[in-house]
This record gives sequence, C-alpha cells and structure tokens, in this order.
Amino acid sequence: MKTIAIIDYGMSNLSSVLKAVEYVAPNDNVIVSSSLKEINNADKIIFPGQGAAKKCMSSINDKNLACVIKKNSIEKPFLGICMGMQVLMDYSDENNGTECLGIIKGKVRRFHKTKDGMKIPHMGWNRVKKKTDHPIWSGIDDNSYFYFVHSYLIEPENKASVIGETEYGEKFCSVIAKDNIVAIQGHPEKSSAIGLKFLKNFIEMS
Repeated sequence: MKTIAIIDYGMSNLSSVLKAVEYVAPNDNVIVSSSLKEINNADKIIFPGQGAAKKCMSSINDKNLACVIKKNSIEKPFLGICMGMQVLMDYSDENNGTECLGIIKGKVRRFHKTKDGMKIPHMGWNRVKKKTDHPIWSGIDDNSYFYFVHSYLIEPENKASVIGETEYGEKFCSVIAKDNIVAIQGHPEKSSAIGLKFLKNFIEMS
C-alpha cells in the first residue's frame, strides 16, 4: 500500500482532489497534509492549488513548505495541478511579479487576447494535444478534453518538456514533464473519466 500525500497549503479546495484520488487508488493511503514529516514519508505527492500566485507563494512560505516541496519534487513521483503547476516555475507576471519555487526553469504570463470576444479566464472544457509519449498518457486519446480555469499560462525554457498543448487564442503548454514531475494546467479531478484516468496513470507511475 502506497501513501499519497496531497499538499495542503491553504490555497485550494482539496475535497474534489481527495475524492478523485481515493476513487482511483482505493487500496492506497491518501492523506491531505501540511506536515513536513507526513509529506516526506509519502510515496507520491500531489500538489494542487488555485488563486493568485503571490498569495499562494506567501501561504507556502508561511507554512514552511517551500523546501519540502522542492525536496519531494526531486525524490519521488510528483503531480502539480493548476496553480500547483504554475508556481513550479521561476517567476510569474501575476500580481506585478511573483518569485516562484524555481523547480522548473521558465515563467508564467497572462493570456494574450488574440481573438475578439475571447474571455479571460480560460474556463471550461478544452482539448489537450499530446506532444510526446509519456506514461501519463496511457489509455488517453489524443485531443481528449480536460476542464480548465485559469488566466495565466506557463512558458518553460525547455520546450522538450512540453508533453501536452492546448489552444485558446494561442497555443500554450498545458502538460509538462521533467524527470519524476508531471504537471497539468487543467483540473483532472474535474475532468470526468479522462481526468480520473490521468490521475490513475500518475498513481501507477514508478
């Protein structure tokens, strides 16, 4: 039995993530925690989040979680979701500029309004184009729909790390992979059967 820790830093509604992970991993121990000891002892880490970048980083730092997030992102399978993807980068343009965790080289910027009537935030169902093979895509068709809610997007320095791409006025990186890290801009916990398969694939990754 594996222990899967969902990091709680006070900036996400974790109930839907918890229920989805418990559903796809019924034989594992799924915990929601801000305890450094519990996170360090877990086998896999899920790092969700929502809200503004500066407030998220303040909450992470207030709870002394930055170091444990960095440590565990190197040592074990690690899944970032939504803001939990964005703050892995070096820097975000949000809130007049926010220093992030610097785990993945790159930045976060706001969508460019490239079409008349284009609404920000990008909210609702959209396709994810698979850019490369990865275990996270096992059993998931190319151009499958995921649910999104965000106004900012990531621009990683290493374009080879982009394993999923979505178009909303412009093409943007919607799924990234680096070593044992996978991160998605969408919300797999709100993405029906496809999202549950995505989470299950993460749980089964070695």
